[in-house]
Amino acid sequence: MPTFVGIDPKELSLSPFSLIGDSWMLITSGNTQKCNTMTASWGGFGILWNKPVAFAFIRPQRYTFEFVENNEYYSLSFYDEQYKDALKVCGTVSGRDIDKIEKIGFTPLFDLEAPYFEEANLVFICKKIHGQYIDPTGFIDSSIDKNYINNDYHKMYVGEIVKVIKKV
Repeated sequence: MPTFVGIDPKELSLSPFSLIGDSWMLITSGNTQKCNTMTASWGGFGILWNKPVAFAFIRPQRYTFEFVENNEYYSLSFYDEQYKDALKVCGTVSGRDIDKIEKIGFTPLFDLEAPYFEEANLVFICKKIHGQYIDPTGFIDSSIDKNYINNDYHKMYVGEIVKVIKKV
């Protein structure tokens, strides 16, 4: 079993643009009885309200939405290239229809009640501190609305990063 160690988020030297935009991430929430995950390529990291935070965006029709809504913690996890096909499955198949964690063969682990996977190489454990639906009346650039042809606006979650763990 791989070992994970806690690290200070300020010690990270990474590009959120390539980490999230190119490598993708899994957003995972739930508990030891039931959890779900989804692939995401939108999000961000920063400082807000004097806290290190991560921003995650989830459409309300996604099954993972229910898990993030109903739990205090969620994880954002990142993977080596060898897991790209597994992340594709997690982004195209609903956990309502199949147990996609079982399908991809990932091993769930838990930290602060937040599920993540043994196969990850970097994990952010986040505690929800704010959630708000995207309001299209706030779009200054009207071309953004083309991402919402079904008016299924994401809910943005701001999560305080309470722990960062890295595989060693």
